[in-house]
Amino acid sequence: MAAYRLDDLAVFVTVGREGNFTRAAAHLGVSPSAVSQTLRGLEERLGVRLLTRTTRRVTRTEAGEKLLREIAPLLEAIEAQVTAVTELRERPAGTVRITADEYAARHVLWPKLLPLLEAYPGLTIELTTDYGLTDIVAERFDAGVRLGGTVAADMIAVPIGLRMRLVTVASPEYLARHGTPRTPEALTSHRCINLRLPTHGGLYAWEFGNGGREFRVRVSGPLIMNSVEQILDACLAGVGLAQLPDGLVQAHLERGDLQEVLADWSEPFTGYHLYYPNRRQQTAAFRVVVEALRVRFE
Repeated sequence: MAAYRLDDLAVFVTVGREGNFTRAAAHLGVSPSAVSQTLRGLEERLGVRLLTRTTRRVTRTEAGEKLLREIAPLLEAIEAQVTAVTELRERPAGTVRITADEYAARHVLWPKLLPLLEAYPGLTIELTTDYGLTDIVAERFDAGVRLGGTVAADMIAVPIGLRMRLVTVASPEYLARHGTPRTPEALTSHRCINLRLPTHGGLYAWEFGNGGREFRVRVSGPLIMNSVEQILDACLAGVGLAQLPDGLVQAHLERGDLQEVLADWSEPFTGYHLYYPNRRQQTAAFRVVVEALRVRFE
């Protein structure tokens, strides 16, 4: 009799990644005691301890670390192949996990993903907002979204957004009270609304470009927020200047709720790209999502 079964190994991989029996059990849809019993039986049959258990956490032993590193990609490949075979007789179905920043998630992805949810009832899209450069392989995302087309050599980049600008804006009331900055350097004496990057904890440095010259300016002001939507609301309220994607503020500029400043220092740049590993086994669900998001330039 074999010392292992694929189901047992799948349980081990889940526990090894979660580092917690309760979370692993919730992910697998079974009880924590069932998970513990499965792992204990696997260790007994293999004759080696894979996990070290304490009252607060579960850690991998050296043997467990090696086994997880080697078998996790194999189990994922098996799952992908089984899914691919199933999709030969079914409509695209399954979960597609994507990580993107807040603006991309709401204004670039969502308008294109909404019709897919209606067209494919079996499709689930998990969309996680993150301003950082997430390691999509380590975090088990199917794809990530990033500005520009430059990604690692083992990644494929698909354009999903048109060229865009970061524009510096303020309400007419703010400019009437505090004046209009004429150069990016003048921003250091103005009230600016800062963006806190949730992943890294630092403040976003405002970006400018003019005739090939690119640089950043560290600004300060009475308000720091971690959401561009919140910053837009504060800017509309006259709190201070803000630097935001042009697509987010265009309607407000047209209505006169906001005014753009330093327009000569706001140059267009390559828009958003979806990126994913070039060795990834693509399911039908993933292909449907990619094609829905892809921008085709005339």
